Amino acid sequence: METGRNETIALHRWAVIAEATDVRLTHAERGVVVREIANRTHAHPDGDQRRYSRNTIDRWIRAWRSGGISALAPSQRADTGAVRAHPELFTEAAALRLELPSRSAAQIASILFHRHGIHVAERTIRAQLHRRGLHRAALVGEGKAFGRYEASRPNERWITDVLIGPHVPWPKTVSSVRAKLFLIVDDHSRLLIDGAFFVHENARACQDLLRRAITRRGVPEALYADNGAPFKNAWLSRTTGLLCTRLVHSKPYSPEGRGKQERLNRYIREAFLTEATHRGIETIDELNDLFSAWAEQVANKRIHAETKETPIERFERGGPHRQADPAVLVEAFRWSVTRKVTKTASVPLEGNQYCVDPSLVGHRVELRFVPEDLSHIDVFFEGKPAGAAIPFVIGRHTHKRVPQAAPDIPEATGIDYLGMVAATHEAAAGTGTKIDFAQLSAFSADDTETGDEVAQ
Repeated sequence: METGRNETIALHRWAVIAEATDVRLTHAERGVVVREIANRTHAHPDGDQRRYSRNTIDRWIRAWRSGGISALAPSQRADTGAVRAHPELFTEAAALRLELPSRSAAQIASILFHRHGIHVAERTIRAQLHRRGLHRAALVGEGKAFGRYEASRPNERWITDVLIGPHVPWPKTVSSVRAKLFLIVDDHSRLLIDGAFFVHENARACQDLLRRAITRRGVPEALYADNGAPFKNAWLSRTTGLLCTRLVHSKPYSPEGRGKQERLNRYIREAFLTEATHRGIETIDELNDLFSAWAEQVANKRIHAETKETPIERFERGGPHRQADPAVLVEAFRWSVTRKVTKTASVPLEGNQYCVDPSLVGHRVELRFVPEDLSHIDVFFEGKPAGAAIPFVIGRHTHKRVPQAAPDIPEATGIDYLGMVAATHEAAAGTGTKIDFAQLSAFSADDTETGDEVAQ
């Protein structure tokens, strides 16, 4: 039975790699085929839908070349003999797990080895216990208990999040839009490091706030965030990497480590957003001004229920904080993309075309730029500066993922055209004469500024 299963798996693996084994393929063509295979989902003989990495596919191709279809069969586990010869080991493993549910599979394997001199793989024990319903999650219960964690010093760990705020007027839309409050809180002191409302919830909004926060409070050792798009992207990873800050993402559906942020969010809703909504907000700039004042004068100066001191006092007691080199800070918040230089010595970016040094034709180069200004692009080749990309055809001056500022609203002229029509209509109705629309169109600009002559 095992032989038949191994053969089935070998044939399945062959079906996966067959397309890439054509001897007519060049090395580059085979690489393209392998990447396409790795991007597909394959039906496994056990009924599952699986995807295989490029390394796995390359390994199977090498095995087939050296030994044919039989070389694609799964290799026999080193502990298979022990499993078959000593089934009682799993009865003992089950008893060890029931005795102490927190006992790990590795610990159980160690106990069995020292007791019987038989090595059983940790993975085998874990799989057998899971089949019997004795995995630790089932024994401990669904209600996980999370230990309390607190950073030992200021700026050791910052926690960032996005809080949905109130509706604010926005000239680009017919109605108002929902403002998003990006927040950063210090884990040790509970200091509200910084916060700002944005109309767009994207990567650049997160970077803008982080840059301002670092300028004001220093560089954090770690930045803790969820898996949302503003926090899980190549640009933020590059920023934190250049600043020597660890970027840590919380596990999906795991609340541990985010309790302080959630409590702060609740406090902001109750103490600020409720009052701001009641007061009425005319612009997002006004909302940000009010929030900055409230954060500094109220949130950071209140006595915290757990620390028994104000967040600002606890934060400042840590002394001077690590500052970023100005040049590094500028570079950290630039964006970077890779492009291949065309035969005409040009590269595309956001629909624009840029000319680069002709010696770079056919090579892949790195473009570094500030997304708010696409007119200036620096080119790097193999990590070294390679001049600037000169705009050739430019239609966009800012990156499409950059939060756009509200357009300037032109000042009102004071001309009430419909009011003038109505006034003329009333005057005509009183005299019994017909309305002369040609006369309406002949009003001079001076007459229309105040409408005095019309009103008379």
